[in-house]
Amino acid sequence: MPTYRYQAVTRQGETRTGAMTGATIDEVVANLQKTGLIPISVELPSSTPPVRSLAKVRLGGDRVRRRDITAFTKQLATLVGAGLPIDRALGIVRQTASTAAVATLIEALQAAVRGGESLSTALKAQPQHFSEFYINFVRAAEVSGSFAVSLDELASYLEKAQALRERLLSAMIYPLLLVFVTLLALTIIMVFVLPEFAQLFEDMDAPLPAPTAFVMGVSNAVRHYGLYVLAGIAVLVLYVRGKADDHVWRKNWDRRFLALGLVGDLIRKIEMARLSRSLGTLLKGGVPLLAAIKIARNGLSNRVLIEHIEQVTGRLQEGSSLAGPLQDSGVFPDFAVQMIQIGEETGELDAMLVRVADSYDDDVATTAQRLLAVLEPAMIITLGVVIGGIIMSILVAIMGVNELPG
Repeated sequence: MPTYRYQAVTRQGETRTGAMTGATIDEVVANLQKTGLIPISVELPSSTPPVRSLAKVRLGGDRVRRRDITAFTKQLATLVGAGLPIDRALGIVRQTASTAAVATLIEALQAAVRGGESLSTALKAQPQHFSEFYINFVRAAEVSGSFAVSLDELASYLEKAQALRERLLSAMIYPLLLVFVTLLALTIIMVFVLPEFAQLFEDMDAPLPAPTAFVMGVSNAVRHYGLYVLAGIAVLVLYVRGKADDHVWRKNWDRRFLALGLVGDLIRKIEMARLSRSLGTLLKGGVPLLAAIKIARNGLSNRVLIEHIEQVTGRLQEGSSLAGPLQDSGVFPDFAVQMIQIGEETGELDAMLVRVADSYDDDVATTAQRLLAVLEPAMIITLGVVIGGIIMSILVAIMGVNELPG
């Protein structure tokens, strides 16, 4: 059985670290709890700690990241659920913080709580680290009286949202790497390899076949105008970033993306997963539906869908149900709308929204894998065809020169 490293605290607040064997993390957690300890973290030891620490330094690791906020929330939920007061729980989490930046943040929260403020008020003073969603959820948890349970649900939400982001990022890494290698290979061929053949063809003083002349012309253009092309791309990127705050411009582009078949379908599923999980978690935490949907709307990125959610919010204020306006909009997935309607009819809208989010999380991963299954071989074949075409054009020219009468 594997050996796990753990951090735990006693009922008196003393920190303990050590190692314990177990078949799974849950088994280790259960064994620690049987001994009277409150587990803070349980994980397999890293086999390459120097590389991890070096990467953390190079990437500006001494800052508060999303995963740090997730870990903080989970640890705080565990300690408060074990019966520790919020002040002592914050102190313990601060002692086990992974970076100085996280420790400083928790210290500020603890000082505010000791000064008589609620945790939600202390969080509001740190808007760069805690979203409106997070703050409102904690505020609702404080009012509901089920603070520990609500914190645990919040930690679960953050973990699943982080998992979705990481799955999408992982799916994009290989295609981006393949594009980079393709462009690098073509640049090397155009800038360094083909000019050597150009000199050879000039010395032969023979007419070049059309494919060879085209390839050599492209090579010359890349060598002489490549920097201008890069400058143009940089200007285009800056222009797009500058227009990103233009609501009309962004909305038009978002509408075009939604119309792109599989890509548009994938965007709808990603946005629906975010909306459903945020809304369901807020409702579970005791936030009213109207306030919850206004907060959950901020988690969306597509302006077209945001505008439709604003229209849904207006209908809700008039006394409408949630499923009806979503159905009328025509932009949200039918399956999600039907599940929401069932949730409203059975009185379990919060649980149904979370199920919708779980379903679309899996669906997004499957769709992304299908797109990659088509995209990756297409990119490899394209690269092979382009490089093969370049090589063939050079060989045709050389063979034509060799066949000329001496």
